[in-house]
Amino acid sequence: MKRINIILLFIVFFLSGNAGAMGAREFSLDQITLPPGFKISVFADNVPNARSIAAGPDGVFFVGSRNAGKVYAVIDTDRDYQADKVLVIASGLWSPNGVAYRGGDLYVAEINRVIRFPDIMQNLAAPGEPLVVNDTFPSRRWHGWKFIRFGPDEKLYVPVGAPCNVCMQKDPRFATIMRMDPDGRNLEIYAQGVRNTVGFDWHPHTGNLWFTDNGRDYLGDDLPPDELNHAVRKGQHFGFPYYHGKALGDPKFGKLAPTDAYTPPVQELGPHVASLGMRFYTGQQFPDKYHGQIFIAEHGSWNRSEPIGYRINVVTLKGSRAISYNVFAHGWLQKDNTVIGRPVDLEVLPDGSLLVSDDHADRIYRIAYRP
Repeated sequence: MKRINIILLFIVFFLSGNAGAMGAREFSLDQITLPPGFKISVFADNVPNARSIAAGPDGVFFVGSRNAGKVYAVIDTDRDYQADKVLVIASGLWSPNGVAYRGGDLYVAEINRVIRFPDIMQNLAAPGEPLVVNDTFPSRRWHGWKFIRFGPDEKLYVPVGAPCNVCMQKDPRFATIMRMDPDGRNLEIYAQGVRNTVGFDWHPHTGNLWFTDNGRDYLGDDLPPDELNHAVRKGQHFGFPYYHGKALGDPKFGKLAPTDAYTPPVQELGPHVASLGMRFYTGQQFPDKYHGQIFIAEHGSWNRSEPIGYRINVVTLKGSRAISYNVFAHGWLQKDNTVIGRPVDLEVLPDGSLLVSDDHADRIYRIAYRP
């Protein structure tokens, strides 16, 4: 019976990942629970399979997708925090999950390459054919969709997920975070032992990289945890496939671990919650206790007998140490286990409010503090 339940959950996961083709599911925002003083509203509707968000200038936000094959420009012309239009600026791409904006150009990550749309703000209506920045990435689809972002060093960070649940690969690029120059040159491995990160950010004061990582499957409902990791330098190894969480050896690969030390996570997250987008809160609108802390979008489990995730959590830091991990927004998973939404990515707006993408409901929300 448990095997049947897992199969059914996988079917639900697959269908929810293709929500753009099915159409958005309507629900009341009153079903989402937030701390006192916070309000949630719809920033943009009808953004099929909305995934990663990148802020451009003049009220324009670029949004990738995983299954829709499209990239969108979501435009808030009058800055009233409700999008006036949604443009499809590219289609027919191979899981263009990752988007990044820099110097007037839009970068988009597909499974095996990163492309660039030059002068995108001047060509929103007709961007034309993109330029290829780098097309040397592996073409394995399993964990091949990418989150990308420019770091404070002006390099573009591009993860390459493990092409499996858990395995060892001869190609050293798998299970890493890589980085390269904006023109695609000097591609190198920055961090190793990273199974599948779909969200990262840099500390606003130290400039260090922090990232979420999705744990392996099929060790039971409660193992292993997802992870929040902290990279202070190039070359660190974060455990996969040898270790999961802070000290859980893999039943197959743990005994093969090299003697070199690995870097354990700063915070173990929920098991199978699918921790994706994360952002340091750099705004001023939210109460002081949220300033400089980490918001994490948990997309939700697909193979747990009792679903978990489908929420936004906050990790509170003291220096580089996590001191708490608490739910901030929930309700996308109802008490009867009905799924009405799946948070993916986060973006802090100039006024200090927070955007949240949802690839199940085809929406982007705005969370604001209004005491």
